[in-house]
Amino acid sequence: MINLLGMLKSEVTEMIFDSHAHYDDGAFDEDREELLGKMKENGISHIVNVGANIESTRNSIALAKKYDYIYAAAGVHPSDAAELNEDNYQELCRLMDEEKVVAVGEIGLDYYWDEPDRKIQKEWFARQLSTAKEKNKPIIIHSRDAAADTLDIIKAENSWETGGVIHCFSYSVEIAREYLNKGYYIGIGGVLTFNNAKKLKEVAEYAPLEQIVLETDCPYLAPVPNRGKRNSSLNLTYVADMLAQIKGIDRAKVEEITCENAKKLYRIV
Repeated sequence: MINLLGMLKSEVTEMIFDSHAHYDDGAFDEDREELLGKMKENGISHIVNVGANIESTRNSIALAKKYDYIYAAAGVHPSDAAELNEDNYQELCRLMDEEKVVAVGEIGLDYYWDEPDRKIQKEWFARQLSTAKEKNKPIIIHSRDAAADTLDIIKAENSWETGGVIHCFSYSVEIAREYLNKGYYIGIGGVLTFNNAKKLKEVAEYAPLEQIVLETDCPYLAPVPNRGKRNSSLNLTYVADMLAQIKGIDRAKVEEITCENAKKLYRIV
């Protein structure tokens, strides 16, 4: 009877899906294997490790090959868009076809910094959106201080049909509505627990739970009470707690539904 209860407990708790992580980052070099080795026993059932440039895309795929519960996304982040040219873009396209690559990302626009030039960001964002459509893969969007241009390019490329997620959502309810109405998901992570996250809390309250996925963006954006420290998927319970509080439901329900959402987003059976 004890063993049966233990098995049931394991099945119930093993349902947190980290939809956006960067375990290839140098912040994990000292203990990556040790940390990833204890994810399942701590209730993390799936992780998508997301490419930010060609090298990190390769590394993400390598992690996905090594761990059965890790998947990869292939793409070039707007901050690295200047590295792209016709030759290496063909390599990126080949990487998108690798086994266990479940999305194109993270791609988009980032106007917080002046570089690379916005024209370059827009060009390669549109190009990767087009390739995602050709390959019928969902997209992971990074959009920072670029709400209007991001939405305009997605509309121009008619990228609604691929499906996707707005990672680390940072805009208003009005912008969220545009994406939600088209079936996109909203990615929510540690920022939800910050005292100054009024806008994100409003979006979390407004968005249907069936269109929210949990994410870490680790090693960045650790939630309270670990804000400022290295983030990992093990911290997602704090995000789930806050979302459960906002929605007025049990944390277990948040974990279950957001896990199913991520599976649907990434088409993981």
